Amino acid sequence: MGETAIEPVRSVYEATLLLKQLVQEAPDLAHLTVRGEVSNISRPASGHLYFTLKDERARLRVVMFAGKARFLRFAPRDGMSVIVQGAIDIFERSGDYQLYAEAVQPDGLGALYLAYEQLKERLQTEGLFDHSRKRSLPLYPERIALVTSATGAAVRDMITTLARRYPLAQVLVVPVAVQGEDAPRQIAEGIAMVSRWGLADVMIVGRGGGSFEELFAFNTEVVARAIAAAPIPVVSAVGHETDTTIADFVADVRAATPTAAAELATTDVRDIDVRLTNAEHRLSTAVANILSQGAERVARLSQSRVLSEPERMVFSLHERLDALERDLRVHLRARVDGSVRVVSGLELRLARQSPTARLGAQRARLDSLSTRQEHALRRFLDGRETRLAQATTSLELLSPLAVMKRGYAVVVASATRRAITGVNEVQPGDAVHVQLTGGWLDCQVWGVHGDDESES
Repeated sequence: MGETAIEPVRSVYEATLLLKQLVQEAPDLAHLTVRGEVSNISRPASGHLYFTLKDERARLRVVMFAGKARFLRFAPRDGMSVIVQGAIDIFERSGDYQLYAEAVQPDGLGALYLAYEQLKERLQTEGLFDHSRKRSLPLYPERIALVTSATGAAVRDMITTLARRYPLAQVLVVPVAVQGEDAPRQIAEGIAMVSRWGLADVMIVGRGGGSFEELFAFNTEVVARAIAAAPIPVVSAVGHETDTTIADFVADVRAATPTAAAELATTDVRDIDVRLTNAEHRLSTAVANILSQGAERVARLSQSRVLSEPERMVFSLHERLDALERDLRVHLRARVDGSVRVVSGLELRLARQSPTARLGAQRARLDSLSTRQEHALRRFLDGRETRLAQATTSLELLSPLAVMKRGYAVVVASATRRAITGVNEVQPGDAVHVQLTGGWLDCQVWGVHGDDESES
């Protein structure tokens, strides 16, 4: 019989190194390009990028070191479909295989992330994210409602924080599913129940950390509208500080973690105690100061002459009253004398402006004007009468009637009715009209003779 070869016993580390060597030597794994959806992405302070790349049938862990990650032109997010180039290798400490990314580029959006972005854009357009809708948290709430899972670290952390910071408030836990198909409906109904029955003064809605898919109940429209419709302030506490959901945008206050939400919703009783102590001290000091000032004032008053010799105060008041009476008499007399002078002056001015006196003066003036007008009219008429007499005399002297009275006549041609001034204007046989004093004569010219012919 031949000897059977004994297989060496290897340590876990050695086995892992052997597998790592096989993976590194495989040419298909040295340069690999993978398409998938990003999930559970994180970027710690070191700058390295960690996430899971998945599709419908498998998951692959991805690491991108800071030296490569800082050259990314976009920020990978949960739900985003990407194409990753890199190499498969094994991490010795955990024995996990993972893709060490050299380059990452977007390849469209995953279905959940696309739904998230579309709903976010629509609700923002409706104004559900507006700062004007945000309400302030009550300073000293009496009842606090926690709409979250009844199990898990998140609810325990919130209850512990509330009990430590503000044991004065009554805490009501409304248990709901925070992931799964029925989670959105349960969360919305829990919010509506607290609102409908007025079970709290402030409400915290949230859960602990998880992947984008696990937190997606808080990215649904039914939960967003339930938060917006709540009549009391709502604090959103979903996941970790880097997780942002639509519930965070709609809520009145967004907390980074459930524990931070419990701190935001309450005031630390230790701070209240300090403020009360300071207020008590200030009140005691103020009361002591008031009492001290009052005692000093009582002491001063007890030593004053007003209390020790009250009659002197009465005498002083009598003297002051007498002086005031004298001043009043003098003042009244001066006021009366001044009023009398004013009245006398007014009477004198009134007498000067009296209607009777002014009417008499106007009547005298009217009489004077009437007399002057009568004299002027008489002079005017006398002058006109004299001129008329002179004109009459001149007219009578120039009148042809006066001339005819001295034996003269006016001869007019009967045909033309024109005055005849010379013998050369008529012919023998012409008819003439002779005007005399008292009437006229119709005549016929028998003959025409000049001045140089002698009468026969």
